[in-house]
Amino acid sequence: MINSILENAHKLPPITLEEMSGIKLMNRTDTKFVATLAQLNEFLAAVQGKYYIQVKDNEPLACYHTTYFDTDDYKMYRMHHCGKKVREKIRVRTYLDTNDTFLEVKNKNNHGRTKKKRILIGGLETLEAESAKIIPFLAQHAWYTIDEISPVIENWFNRITLVNMAKTERLTIDFNLRFHHLKSDGHDKLSRVAIIELKRDGNVPSPALEIIRNIRIKQSGFSKYCIGSALTNLQLKRNNFKERLRMIHKMEHKHK
Repeated sequence: MINSILENAHKLPPITLEEMSGIKLMNRTDTKFVATLAQLNEFLAAVQGKYYIQVKDNEPLACYHTTYFDTDDYKMYRMHHCGKKVREKIRVRTYLDTNDTFLEVKNKNNHGRTKKKRILIGGLETLEAESAKIIPFLAQHAWYTIDEISPVIENWFNRITLVNMAKTERLTIDFNLRFHHLKSDGHDKLSRVAIIELKRDGNVPSPALEIIRNIRIKQSGFSKYCIGSALTNLQLKRNNFKERLRMIHKMEHKHK
């Protein structure tokens, strides 16, 4: 299935990172969908002629490594679990194809809009050495200081990024997710599930939405931090994630 997905990805017209630079959408609305790999393959075939695909060195598949931070009592996880609309995530993300690493703060407001702020850093191991710029960055954009949080969970995944022809929205498609919880040392992976996220500035028309509906891909909230944590740390509360976890489990094991 992965080979077929890549074949359909390569059929889309390319757009480079440089051409993408003006489409940041740092203040946006996000809509997430959870698909099987078979549905993803059908989706990529259906968007031909409607979307560009982001490439680097003619390669449409990007590789990511992300480490999420939280307080000792998992306050950010618990706020999401309790359904708080206003919430925050803090993470360090490395784009493995370019080796660029950013410290990122994502805030969601009660209108469903996501604001992301980030700064370039050397890596996880340089946080203390770069405290002169990290401390004021978090003071301006985050609810927590660097002393109140620590690394909790890391993940790896592959990403395909699409841009509509009008360049008013981006679609990120994440799959081959792997998780490692740094506190519990738990491991898990999602090898048959893809997360499609539609990112747009307001409610601009989206050619993808009708295609998603026709393929019957389910809209569903999916936080890689929270779902990964629920899968790898059994000490955490998960009642409010059980429906999503059951859905994911069913999709993972449907064809086994």
